[in-house]
Amino acid sequence: MQKSIKAAALQFNIALGDIDKNLAYVTEKLRRLAADGVELAVLPEMWSCAFDYRQLNQLALQTPALVERILTLSGKLGMTIIGSLPEPHGEKVYNTAYVADRGKLAGSYRKMHLFGLMHEDRHLDRGDAVCLVDTSVGKIGVMICYDIRFPELARRLAVDGADIIAISGEWPKPREEHWRTLIRARAIENQLFVVATNTCGIIGKLDFFGSSLIINPKGELLAEGGYENCEPTAILDPEEITSWRSSINCFQDRRPECY
Repeated sequence: MQKSIKAAALQFNIALGDIDKNLAYVTEKLRRLAADGVELAVLPEMWSCAFDYRQLNQLALQTPALVERILTLSGKLGMTIIGSLPEPHGEKVYNTAYVADRGKLAGSYRKMHLFGLMHEDRHLDRGDAVCLVDTSVGKIGVMICYDIRFPELARRLAVDGADIIAISGEWPKPREEHWRTLIRARAIENQLFVVATNTCGIIGKLDFFGSSLIINPKGELLAEGGYENCEPTAILDPEEITSWRSSINCFQDRRPECY
């Protein structure tokens, strides 16, 4: 990161299977956030349609056009926008987070850890590559929901130079404290910023608690969403990374040859 930026977690109740409704909501909120000076916005997991498994393959066919819409919007707004969508892939789909950076596709990440309890492995294919991208707001590592239970991925992103980890989530009750604790842990152990966006409200048979989080390199809470639709924002200052890593130099003291 070369300068301080304003980041937002765009938390909302995703309308199951209704791409047009979700896109209209996101578009309006992104415009308002841009007017408020936000340069980085993170959307929830599967923000276009949620996990509408009955028609997910058909919904995924609309993703390429949807990505183009978000790219155009990010260019007009001068914003970096990150969120996951169903990507067509044969008989299954990938759960893919796209990084739109001021009109350009900076990168994409296919979720590599699939949550068996929610039967993701029956409908989705696993990705097998990390995603760390240089953007106009800094080096961003991308993770999706269940990935936060795997600290190896966050550490790989940090070692490779991430300033920020962006997390798109669709994390339901009753594991709210796991969400909060794991996200803070990923920030603390890697001494970087985390912007994690969850969905909220009832989707299908599940209740989502929201609680989107923006955490600083010390693990301190900068902003948190409640249970309803909201857009918590915070300033991310690169000096916080530099000063904290100088104070407690975990990266210098690592001994990967022993692990």
